[in-house]
Formats: sequence, structure tokens, C-alpha cells
Amino acid sequence: MSIKVFVADDHGILRGGLRALINLQADLEVVGEASNGPDALLGITSVEPDVVLMDISMPDGGGLAAIAAVKQLRPKTRIIVLTVHDEMGYFRAAADAGAVGYVVKRAVDTELLAAIRAVADGRSFMDASLGLEFTRAGRSGTAAVANGRPTAQLTEREREVMRRVAEGFTNAQIAEELRLGVKSIETYRSRLMEKLGLSSRAALVRFALDCGVLKPGDATP
Repeated sequence: MSIKVFVADDHGILRGGLRALINLQADLEVVGEASNGPDALLGITSVEPDVVLMDISMPDGGGLAAIAAVKQLRPKTRIIVLTVHDEMGYFRAAADAGAVGYVVKRAVDTELLAAIRAVADGRSFMDASLGLEFTRAGRSGTAAVANGRPTAQLTEREREVMRRVAEGFTNAQIAEELRLGVKSIETYRSRLMEKLGLSSRAALVRFALDCGVLKPGDATP
């Protein structure tokens, strides 16, 4: 019996490539697709796949919220995060939401098929490129809170931008969702990074996780 796979990603060309790759395997079959979180939840509930490939940065709530929603409705569904993000903050957030696999898109041709078969067999799977960093980082991740960098100094808009940046959305995607110009988003992003004393997106992700701004079950308004 084939392993039934559902693909959730907002890039149609990528979905087509994944469908072709997976359907070439005698033991795998793509049974559904979606381009955003809500459609993914509906499709997964309808076709009941064995394994779901879920992007993190999708419209209408993002992949983290979709993962949490799927696990609440269908706890036995095995979810693999398929993403461009290789920062440990995203891995931790995905695992907390209920994902059991994590594959970085640049390694999709070598890692994905192994990941699908592994999680379908009841095991977990982490992209090899993350293994060393995960060993070094551990799962405590409390430095930002311990250093006392509160979000109280941020405006509501800055917090909205911070959460979306941490979820992996681009400036253009945030601008479209918040109905602001890209330049405005760049300004908000620069200002909040300066206020928090952060110098990279990876540091922002860690901070957002540690202070509770980025949570696995959160949905973007």
C-alpha cells in the first residue's frame, strides 16, 4: 500500500516538482495539495494523508498555525516541515507545533524521500545540515529572556512586524498583509531590531520564541 502524501506550499512550481518526484516512487503517492494554511487543513481533513509536507511561510496564518491545527484534528498525521529556513528557532517552533520532520528546501532532492519514509514508519527526521547546530544549541534557548530584553518598548505595529518576520515572511509579504509599503516595513523592522539589540533574523527568531511572541498555535490575523 502506498504512503499517502499531502503537499502544502504556496509556490505552484515547487508543488508540481514535488508531485512529480514523489509520484515516481512505487511506494509513495501525492493525494492532495494546498497553497495556504486553511486550504491545507480542509484538504488534509478530507483526504486523510499519512504524511504532510508543510511550508512554514504561507499566506493566511502560516505553516506553524496550520501544523498545530492539523495535529489537534488528526493527532496521528505525520508532518514534515519543508522550508528555506535553516535556523534552529524555526526547527524548535515546528517541533513544538507537532512536526516530526524538518527538511531544508535546498536539500529536497536528497533528503525528502528518506524523510517521508522515516516519519511514515513512526520515526522522526531532521535535515542533516541542522544536526550539528542542534547538538550545540540544545533546546533551552532562554538567553534573550534572561538578558531582559522586553517587548514592552515596541509599538503594537512593531510587534506585528516582528512576529511575521520571525514566522519567515518577506518584507513584501508583510507589507501586503498589513497594507503598508515595503519601505515602511523595512523601517519598522530596522527600528525593532535596534530597540531589541538584535543583529540577524536568526537572533530575532530566538527572541520571539523565548519571549512568547512566536508560538506554534498562533495564526496571523
